Amino acid sequence: MKRDTKLQSLVIAALLCAIAIIIPMFFPKIILPPASYTLASHVPIFIALFISPPVALAVTIGSTIGFFIAGFPLVIVLRAMSHIIFVIVGAFILKKSPNIMASVGSATVFGLFLAVIHAVSEVAVVTWFYFGNTMTKANYEHGYLFSVIIMIGVGTVIHSMIDFGIAVLVWRPLTHVIQIPVSAKAFPKRREAIS
Repeated sequence: MKRDTKLQSLVIAALLCAIAIIIPMFFPKIILPPASYTLASHVPIFIALFISPPVALAVTIGSTIGFFIAGFPLVIVLRAMSHIIFVIVGAFILKKSPNIMASVGSATVFGLFLAVIHAVSEVAVVTWFYFGNTMTKANYEHGYLFSVIIMIGVGTVIHSMIDFGIAVLVWRPLTHVIQIPVSAKAFPKRREAIS
């Protein structure tokens, strides 16, 4: 039984990795100079985070590989790699407190908490490049506050919350069909909540 569970987790991790690799290659990007955001790029990571820490870590590495293979600049690949920080924190929190995802309110607060860690990590990466004078001319024309703090920091919080919401919408029905142990307990269907 335990062997089957590990095999199922491995297959799900591989599928989520494949999706995480494909998204940066083919999904549309929202470009708000000097920043860009790849639509749904965090969704497989969040779903993996809901499953377990090892699956979350594997999918985050897969996502980073996807951005690298797609030919994104090094700063964006390292932004993707910085997701390891919020993923590890979030996965271990869910492992210890799986009921965080049991209500819309606590799930939203949890998503916002992760979004802030996510944004701080990405701002740290971009700051390093910014002060290393390796960013595009547009970044320097707009200045540090706008280019890094607002576009990367605030933009990442918004992007993260949108992708977290999509992941929850995908995850919720999956919890009723996935037969592997998961960290996150999704909030119940309306009928279950009423009865």
